[in-house]
Amino acid sequence: MAAALRRRLPAEHLLYLGDIARLPYGTKSPATVTRYAMQAADFLTARGIKMLVVACNTASAHALDALAAAHPGLAVLGVVEAGAAAAVRQSASGRIVVAATEGTCRSDAFARAILARRPDAQVIQVPCPMFVALAEEGLTEGSIAEDMARHYLGAHFQGSQAADCLVLGCTHFPLLITALRRVLGPAPAMVDCAEAVAAQADALLAQSGLAVPVGSGGLALVATDAPDRFARIATRLFPSLGEVPAVELANL
Repeated sequence: MAAALRRRLPAEHLLYLGDIARLPYGTKSPATVTRYAMQAADFLTARGIKMLVVACNTASAHALDALAAAHPGLAVLGVVEAGAAAAVRQSASGRIVVAATEGTCRSDAFARAILARRPDAQVIQVPCPMFVALAEEGLTEGSIAEDMARHYLGAHFQGSQAADCLVLGCTHFPLLITALRRVLGPAPAMVDCAEAVAAQADALLAQSGLAVPVGSGGLALVATDAPDRFARIATRLFPSLGEVPAVELANL
């Protein structure tokens, strides 16, 4: 998500909080996810942010309304609505597969958002928990990634009722797009929710008069645990930061 925002809004300063200490959110209860999201938002708003982008699909599914209510003067964006809107635009048949974490799938948030826009859609939500581990370990291409993609998703994109759109319903999943293409082929549309949210953030900042028109921008990294490990992940997402970017350690 931060990479997409950085590309779309190069003049803005981004503050990226990775809650490493409490990941993964996808296997936790809605109440726990909401509590963690509220604590993270309190930390970020204390830094004077002008917009809160909830990059985690599970947190967007469970906590977005609570976050907006707790911070009424702040623009709060989540990934589910933007991703659903993009899927409806890009799917010709209405057969849409959502690859996400267990928590996001259990919430039915994507299905509700897609069906609200296209009631005749056929939405299949597929938990893909190993995709997160593969992305964080850098195993995003090759036989292991392809085998997992085939295991989770292959059957949904075969036959006369094959889906024509795949929603990458976790911020880690776009890192596996090469493996996904090798398994699923060139035909299915693949929706990167991060790109959809970045476009939404760009439009909202412009409409509200809060956009920074020019400037070099910046990116500050904060983690709640294991800053060295978080820095290694960040180097794959943001090569321009150098080999070992600085990461602040936060205690939420």
